[in-house]
Amino acid sequence: MSSSDIFIGETIGTAILILLGGGVCAAVTLKASKARNAGWLAITFGWGFAVLTAVYISGPLSGAHLNPAVTLALAIKDGEWSNVPTYFAGQLLGAMIGAALVWIAYYGQFHAHLTDKEIVGGPGAQATTAKAVEAQEKGAGPVLGVFSTGPEIRNVVQNLATEIIGTVVLILAVLTQGLNDKGNGLGTLGGLITAFVVVSIGLSLGGPTGYAINPARDLGPRIVHALLPLPNKGGSDWSYAWIPVAGPLIGGAIAAGIYNVAFA
Repeated sequence: MSSSDIFIGETIGTAILILLGGGVCAAVTLKASKARNAGWLAITFGWGFAVLTAVYISGPLSGAHLNPAVTLALAIKDGEWSNVPTYFAGQLLGAMIGAALVWIAYYGQFHAHLTDKEIVGGPGAQATTAKAVEAQEKGAGPVLGVFSTGPEIRNVVQNLATEIIGTVVLILAVLTQGLNDKGNGLGTLGGLITAFVVVSIGLSLGGPTGYAINPARDLGPRIVHALLPLPNKGGSDWSYAWIPVAGPLIGGAIAAGIYNVAFA
């Protein structure tokens, strides 16, 4: 794979991942969406199918890492680091593009949600939901969850540990079951397996932090949230932002170490 193939493949694949994954979060969250309040099952399966679609689209070009934790783990496993910056750059750019596309697709719903006084409060509000007030008090705006993750209980050690544990499960599944014949990315069957693993992680381990398990998935859309001209959008919760970046990278490194010791 050439550097250009890697960059283009990761950009397209990660954009698709975030478009469909962030899209299901928007569908469930925003007012005037037909899927509003569809719940956690919809979100977890939506993200699983997003992974599947993105892997199948980008796999022929880049091996469909779509996640810096996957790229880091493969570099540790194989000792090949030359393409890591290219993968990281494509993944971050793709995540930002995907988040911007979610905003475009749900433009009217974002406006309706963020101008509703029951959501954002203000003079004349009949009732501001406790969840919206709580989120705003912690520096996270009422639609940040469409773009990025956040904890239900703020505890740095627990939040970091949750992201590490979830990512270890994901990366071990990728390394043991998901790789293509060349071992440099996800294969056709591996993409399907990985998609189901992502659903499993969401259902079993996603509750505490929203299971970023992917630094680009969280950081890219968080940057877009900070830049977009959304009314009453509130903060982007930068004080928490390092956890869904550091946790998955640590988890990816741990998983690669386990793989090299136990499976290689």
